[in-house]
Amino acid sequence: MKSIWFYDTQIGKIGIAEDGEGITQVSLNSPPDSEAELRETSLIRTAYEELEEYFQGKRKSFDIRLHLEGTEFQKKVWQALTEIPYGETRSYQDIARAVGNPKGCRAVGMANNRNPVMILVPCHRVIGKNGKMVGYGGGISVKEALLRLERENKSCDV
Repeated sequence: MKSIWFYDTQIGKIGIAEDGEGITQVSLNSPPDSEAELRETSLIRTAYEELEEYFQGKRKSFDIRLHLEGTEFQKKVWQALTEIPYGETRSYQDIARAVGNPKGCRAVGMANNRNPVMILVPCHRVIGKNGKMVGYGGGISVKEALLRLERENKSCDV
């Protein structure tokens, strides 16, 4: 059974869902999943606590177990996103090269768009080739805030 719970955070109301195997969704200002039971589980609570540590600049990576559903290509892209160091960015082209599809910038963009667990899989670290902030489900202002948070805390020994 899938469960979901909502928390107010510094970037807005975040919904965190899990399916018994791992976290399946972290989304901002989205309506409840109609297939999920509205209840806070220990796994969801742990994910929220890790996110709060991240927002406070105390956490640079996540230990929470994920259970992501997507195509093999999407999973490859999401894995590549987790390899972008905290406080750094990569272009869509960089990620396309990393997953072995150097001309697949648009496909990488679509995989980013389908990332079900914002922040935990850091799609906010992907920017345009020209360095511009482009495309983010939570909005460009949230993307900029997350990157600013990481830059400010990058040198901390967390």
